[in-house]
Amino acid sequence: MSLALTDLCRYPIVQAPMAGGVSRPELAAAVAEAGGIGFLAAGYKTADGMYNEVKQLRRMTGRPFGVNLFMPQPLVADPSAVEVYRHQLAGEAAWYETPLGDPESCGDDGYEAKVAILLEDPVPVVSFTFGCPTREVLAAFAAAGTYTVVTVTSAQEARNAQWAGADALCVQGTEAGGHQSTHRDDPQAGLDGTGLLALITEVRASVRIPVIAAGGLMRGSQITAVLAAGADAAQLGTAFLACPESGAHPLHKQALTNPLFVTTTLTRAFSGRPARGLVNRFVREHGPYAPAAYPQVHQLTSGLRRAAAKAEDAQGMALWAGQGHRLARELPAGELVGLLAAETEAARAAVSVRSAQ
Repeated sequence: MSLALTDLCRYPIVQAPMAGGVSRPELAAAVAEAGGIGFLAAGYKTADGMYNEVKQLRRMTGRPFGVNLFMPQPLVADPSAVEVYRHQLAGEAAWYETPLGDPESCGDDGYEAKVAILLEDPVPVVSFTFGCPTREVLAAFAAAGTYTVVTVTSAQEARNAQWAGADALCVQGTEAGGHQSTHRDDPQAGLDGTGLLALITEVRASVRIPVIAAGGLMRGSQITAVLAAGADAAQLGTAFLACPESGAHPLHKQALTNPLFVTTTLTRAFSGRPARGLVNRFVREHGPYAPAAYPQVHQLTSGLRRAAAKAEDAQGMALWAGQGHRLARELPAGELVGLLAAETEAARAAVSVRSAQ
């Protein structure tokens, strides 16, 4: 890793910023205290809500941590397609006895206000999802002493982020749980993507800045593999979902290893953007018909998801998870970081032994 990134953590382990209340201060603090980099997710929060979590996290740890921001999204969705989907979801609204949300109430997730707060009161790391900030914004963070990371899903996005002035890249393979962080959601591209190891190789051939690998990583041996492929650190999300410090719903945590949920898929069903989650009834019934309309579909289904969680109905919840979800371990986050670090070291040693033979 570059000197700046190395200084931030004892181990090359980054806890992914998972929006929706999962990556809360308790989780980020536990990971940071154990020697990794913990992240808060500012997505879907107000600017004040983000700042309050930052203040809470600072009271819990003096170690470096990060905050993730969603980039504003262009409103390019077809209104008629959103209206058709609204009608399709009418049965869900009746079943859960809750109204559908207003697709026009989306806004820009408070991006400008959040940037202003983080420039006025800097944190060690800021990462970005769903796009790349301007050169001016990244330069302002650099002047404030903040290390910046842009999430990418292609070599071209990586080149653009390097040109804009990002300090590092989070390279997200298609195996990753939650939303795919494509900078432009092309509905004609289909619901697929590039696997992590191939993507690391492509990005490494295109840019010179450090790479954090993300996508289905659950064990130290996998961390060793992505480090050998050219990554400087590994980012894990699903691996931390089951931790007691995670803010994920108990049903979400249980579903990771529940035999009822045997596979994951990329779907637009809950948000209008490709996101990987466990296949449940909602995904099967609505995924094939959901339009490319983020954040309009996210707004439409937000009440349904809350109602399903309140009713303890996992079949109607957005159960985001990576492809390695069945390897989830219900351990305290600090203990999990230590175990991952030990597994990584053991895998490295095993590779060295085999190479020497």
